[in-house]
Amino acid sequence: MSAEDILLEAEMAMEKSVDYMIHEFSSVRTGKASPALVENVDVEAYGSSMKLKQLALITTPEPRLLVVQPFDASTVRDIERALKESKIGIQPLVDGKLIRLPIPELSEERRKDLVKSLRQMAEEARVRVRANRRTAMDEAKKLEKNGEVTEDQLRDTEGEVQKLTDRFVKSIDEHLERKDAEVMKV
Repeated sequence: MSAEDILLEAEMAMEKSVDYMIHEFSSVRTGKASPALVENVDVEAYGSSMKLKQLALITTPEPRLLVVQPFDASTVRDIERALKESKIGIQPLVDGKLIRLPIPELSEERRKDLVKSLRQMAEEARVRVRANRRTAMDEAKKLEKNGEVTEDQLRDTEGEVQKLTDRFVKSIDEHLERKDAEVMKV
């Protein structure tokens, strides 16, 4: 493994950490209907646990309404039960073979709670990025210890890893700021 390989692996791992956080952010309710709010709800159907997106088509016909259309009408009750038990805080309305999820207006207190959870998700992403940095630094030190790179090359590699870390932490902060503004917007 070379110093370039270490940098490439570190960058890919940090990118995955940021992408995961962005995906987590998409499941946070902002007062607008988004299929991401419910697509990963676990549903007990056909004797096993499946994600809602595997069992139904999820659409947003209006800005404050989600419609869940099961592929198989026999799973309507299973999906309704899973949505009621989930922590999304939306009461499903069964309308024949459709399930409607009206998105209520967020209260100020609920918005503040959501911002707290967003900040927690962002901090977890920062921790993952820093863990990736630590792994890359350790790999670089092993190369230097084995005589594959010089002390100067080690210092350069560590500097590059730190630049990557700073770039991804800044990206996390920017995504948090945007999502924070989206949640707090009335």
